[in-house]
Amino acid sequence: MTPTEPENEPRTGAAAGPAEGSGAEPNPLLEGSFHIPFHRIRSGHVVPGIRKLMEEAEGEIDALAADDAPPTWENTLGRLDELTRRVAEGTTPVHHLLAVKESPELREAWSEVLPEVSSFWTRLFLHEGLWVRLRAYGEAAAAALEAGEDELDPLARRHLEKTIRDFQRAGADLPAEGRKRLEEIQVELAQLQQRFSENILDATADWSHHVTDDSEVAGIPDDAMERFRRTAQDRELEGWVLTLDAPSVQAVLKHARSRKLRNRIHEAYLARGREEPWDNRPLIPRILELRQEKARLLGYPDFPDFRLEEQMAGSGERARDFVAGMTERTRPYWERDLEILREAAREKGLDSLRPWDVSFLAEQLRKERYELDEEELRPYFPLERVVEGMFTLTSHLFGLEVTQVEREEVWHPDVRYYEIRDEDGRLVGAFYADFFPRPEKRQGAWMNDFIHGLPDREGRLSPHLGVICANFPPPTGGRPALLTHRDVETLFHEFGHLLHHCTSRVPIPSRGGIHVAWDWVEVPSQLMENWTWEREALNVISGHWESGEPLPDELHSRMVRARRFLGGWAQMRQLTFGLLDLSLHTSFDPERDGDPVDWVTELLVPYSADREFAAAHPLPSFLHLFSGGYAASYYSYLWSEVMEADLFTRFLERGLFDRETGLRYLETILSAGDRDEPDALFRAFMGREPDPEALIRRNLGEAA
Repeated sequence: MTPTEPENEPRTGAAAGPAEGSGAEPNPLLEGSFHIPFHRIRSGHVVPGIRKLMEEAEGEIDALAADDAPPTWENTLGRLDELTRRVAEGTTPVHHLLAVKESPELREAWSEVLPEVSSFWTRLFLHEGLWVRLRAYGEAAAAALEAGEDELDPLARRHLEKTIRDFQRAGADLPAEGRKRLEEIQVELAQLQQRFSENILDATADWSHHVTDDSEVAGIPDDAMERFRRTAQDRELEGWVLTLDAPSVQAVLKHARSRKLRNRIHEAYLARGREEPWDNRPLIPRILELRQEKARLLGYPDFPDFRLEEQMAGSGERARDFVAGMTERTRPYWERDLEILREAAREKGLDSLRPWDVSFLAEQLRKERYELDEEELRPYFPLERVVEGMFTLTSHLFGLEVTQVEREEVWHPDVRYYEIRDEDGRLVGAFYADFFPRPEKRQGAWMNDFIHGLPDREGRLSPHLGVICANFPPPTGGRPALLTHRDVETLFHEFGHLLHHCTSRVPIPSRGGIHVAWDWVEVPSQLMENWTWEREALNVISGHWESGEPLPDELHSRMVRARRFLGGWAQMRQLTFGLLDLSLHTSFDPERDGDPVDWVTELLVPYSADREFAAAHPLPSFLHLFSGGYAASYYSYLWSEVMEADLFTRFLERGLFDRETGLRYLETILSAGDRDEPDALFRAFMGREPDPEALIRRNLGEAA
């Protein structure tokens, strides 16, 4: 392998070869190559491949623990990092395919091996011999530091100390009975969280609404109508078929003049996870109960205190105080926006403001107050132009060149593959992009890291590999894929995560890229969204799909004037998600409080227009909390936003494309991963502490 090219051979130390006896076809999960062979991974590879990975790793763990040589970095922490990396990189492709190409066979295979995977990771941290050796190395390193003979650099010392903390927080010091119970908890949690996710995927894919009366779909934009028509054609039906994929739902809620149709779509979307056979309501209390039991078993009062100890917030109390403080600051703006919406409902002759009216009224008001129609913007944001412009911006700011390369190792024909090179032409990273919805693909947008580059003898990292996924409206009716401005923000957001991973210069994978405090991880992604609002950047990322002309100044002015419109309403909704998350994980008692859906409704009444709005919460389909990584951490979106709003002021001061500022940001934050504490990284770039008012000024404007 050279520093400039991804390897096609197995990566150093990676397992390779047939999954079973000689003569069997090689299992693609065991190849360990940079170019993951997604196109060859089948459900039949999952169980034997993952079991082999874990079997080999368990043997190495036992050997590491039994090693009687004095512990060093190379024979202790280095060995541990290598074997855990191989297992993680071997299972990640399966996790990914479950999100983008799920099938009954793949689901069944993963369900079979999931308890073993969960048990493997739990037992790793509870392995007595391994813990004894790791602790001995930590004590030896601490003694060397005290004696002035420390051989570890600051990053290595940070990694050692945090790894020891990870073992302690995972129960390494528990007695045998406690370790056994913790393993049982982890296995059951993994199964429940997987089932929660599967229920939402199935409920979303199962629902559809067939329309033959064009008056029912009046007002819906042409591109959405064309998608609905083609879906109907695929099912050999006349008219239109509406589904619950995100672009379809938004098209109806924002634009359909039929209040009955908006109500129907809203209720169907809200019902996901609330009804048999995909009812998640019985799963939620058990998940919460197990998380609480885990926290208390490990010596914490509740799950937020356990989860947030190693985050910027530090404790559940500080996170709750942050949410409460932001709620108090936001409430006047929210009350102003609520009255605007109620008045609009009265003017439109509606009996009252209902949850399925808000998006529609907001769009109508934008048209009336700012002469801004979201659909008027869409032609200026063809996906290809936006992507090309985003890469141009990346080149200007960071000196990184992104180019598309044809690869066969993709899971669907729509998937693209890109390479990222620095100014010297060195390949620093690569990524896949999967932009369009499919029935077997989960909703939303996300980024994932597949491979973290490893250092060579000169300390240069091999390339990183990742993926960004979205559910943008696909090309229809001879027109290219056209994005809303919110879609453009979403693309930049996920690309910000991707750059955080692919530009990492941290040689220890678990300390690099997106492996940072959860309430810091959204900073690079949310920061990237800011460029989508600026005139200079829009000249690069926009271009009418027919004429190529960038977004006109007059349209941009209207867009900027409307930016803060109903900002209080939107920010309060985000805060209520953080509130329900922290409150559920702190105060909810299944035996005392009964149905968590009803409990959350009561919790949200003081922060909602009325009880009906309070009840329109997404708890049974809230993937972030129950199958994603945001349990007790949803507050982190706004926590991060406070910092990125302030960070962006430096680019506004010195120039949106100022290379010196971009490289400074790349050096101090983007490529630094978890090399230091987040607040230290912030100060390294800004030279001061964060200004919390930067977010209020940007999102909400002057005092309400």
